[in-house]
Amino acid sequence: MELFKNFKDFKMDVLKEVGNIGAGNAATALSQLLNKPIDMAVPKVQLLSFEEITDKVGGAEELVYAVFLRVEGEAPGNLFFILSPEAASNLLSRIAGIEISGGDELSEMELSALSEIGNILAGSYLSSLADFTSLSMYPTVPALAMDMAGAILGYGLLQFGQMGDDALLIDTTFLEGQNEIEGQFFLIPDPESFPKIFKALGVPFDND
Repeated sequence: MELFKNFKDFKMDVLKEVGNIGAGNAATALSQLLNKPIDMAVPKVQLLSFEEITDKVGGAEELVYAVFLRVEGEAPGNLFFILSPEAASNLLSRIAGIEISGGDELSEMELSALSEIGNILAGSYLSSLADFTSLSMYPTVPALAMDMAGAILGYGLLQFGQMGDDALLIDTTFLEGQNEIEGQFFLIPDPESFPKIFKALGVPFDND
């Protein structure tokens, strides 16, 4: 039992290291885009069942903004970057320095900026995972939507194809001065992809 626990801990340590490197790369990319210092806190990384995803964002009926895209290459899957409406507005106004119009929904320009930030973040995390595993992984053009979390996840998976039973959650916190903005990444690999990722890392894969 102790050996099994140590194995699970090791597997999570590997995923946490990927998250840490991805956060560092994302902070650097955002700093260059916005021309000001941006930091990201050490992310919280969890391995979840698919059923647990909507619970992590407040439930299937919780209103959210989401950037979602398809991961292609040797370990395909689906990736979602999810923010509450308040977090999305704060990210744009406090971190990106964009003056928010103040309506119930973001303007076209604001949505475009949010999509670009999500695209940069997704690229940073995928690059880290690809570098770590030496697997080819790259994102498609992102789509952005505002809807209930359950509807967005269902639509994204319907659009992008099959899903696996496991999801990688990376809780991300942006830091700029006294400002902290939280967002969540969900990487949902296709059924055959997680075993490939862990094999590439030298870690046997199981679903526990």
